[in-house]
Amino acid sequence: MAAVLQAAALLMGSQTDIKKFRLRSALRSAPVRREGFFIVRTDGRLSATSGVMPRRAKLIPNAVAVKADTTASSAASKPGHELLLFEALREGLEEEMERDPRVCVMGEDVGHYGGSYKVTKGFATKFGDLRVLDTPIAENSFTGMGIGAAMTGLRPVIEGMNMGFLLLAFNQISNNCGMLHYTSGGQFTIPVVIRGPGGVGRQLGAEHSQRLESYFQSIPGLQMVACSTPYNAKGLMKAAIRSENPVVLFEHVLLYNLKERIPDEDYVLCLEEAEMVRPGEHVTILTYSRMRYHVMQAAKTLINKGYDPEVIDIRSLKPFDLYTIGNSIKKTHRVLIVEECMRTGGIGASLRSAIIDNFWDYLDAPIMCLSSQDVPTPYAGTLEEWTVVQPAQIVAAVEQLCK
Repeated sequence: MAAVLQAAALLMGSQTDIKKFRLRSALRSAPVRREGFFIVRTDGRLSATSGVMPRRAKLIPNAVAVKADTTASSAASKPGHELLLFEALREGLEEEMERDPRVCVMGEDVGHYGGSYKVTKGFATKFGDLRVLDTPIAENSFTGMGIGAAMTGLRPVIEGMNMGFLLLAFNQISNNCGMLHYTSGGQFTIPVVIRGPGGVGRQLGAEHSQRLESYFQSIPGLQMVACSTPYNAKGLMKAAIRSENPVVLFEHVLLYNLKERIPDEDYVLCLEEAEMVRPGEHVTILTYSRMRYHVMQAAKTLINKGYDPEVIDIRSLKPFDLYTIGNSIKKTHRVLIVEECMRTGGIGASLRSAIIDNFWDYLDAPIMCLSSQDVPTPYAGTLEEWTVVQPAQIVAAVEQLCK
């Protein structure tokens, strides 16, 4: 009898622990209102939002959350609607799934959980479990499955919970996704989109701070784009889904909460076109993703010092938009490349090579490239900042170029 009572007590205790665990999980996933915090728009203005309070008061330059500015003006009267970057990705993906029944989503927690950054929130209920497929923690398996689905006529969107995890699927991305159209003699097209968060976050450690642009750029057959604003996030997402080629869409983990007003009407961007962010005369600054905001912060200082930088968000990492880049170089004759990718074998190295090959005669100074240091990203916040290009370095580089 005593043994039976002891077993019952243990069972009741385990059930209590399960209930506590479920309660803690619900509390973690429940939205928490944050008072006095605002979202940074891509034009530098601020607006209120709700969400989880940032866990550190000290923020990396151009971080997402800043203290409230009561003088911020309202943009409610402007046309269009305001979205955070992750919401713009969601809207673009949702519109394409409504437009084309062949579009489907697969990845870890993309279904009823809504994705690790809520890009697919509500999709499982709306589109069903066959089009929004939760997968096991097996990147090589579900990436291969997505490629196979694309071969049979579907248009899968594969989400990597973190871009670093997709290294486990490198064989499928390289030997299958990029090459099957060629190795099949054109019998198969692979209209697949591979997307997910990457880049140096806020103390995410080395394994979760990967920049895989340099890994994927050497794979024949792949296109690569990087979004940096809600507007181009939605437009590039829609263009990638409609493309007949495999496209890797890079999203930066620190840009998901950027807010911008985007058009109400449908639009699709070109996958191979750069964006002129700021026209100028003295130097061409080429950048993409999060570094766009470091460059624009540096540009304010440079303007005050009398310089007139031209800033281009290259967006298309493969192939490069050499038309837009070349026209800028022919005007400024000086080039600075700013990237978060590693210096050795990075996007900047490839872009520098392309500029030398095509526009050497228009250069009045050597091309300068500011990249992340060739070290694993440290966990410590202060050391993490030292490994990534900061606005002060950009200012110093432009001053040196324009001497």
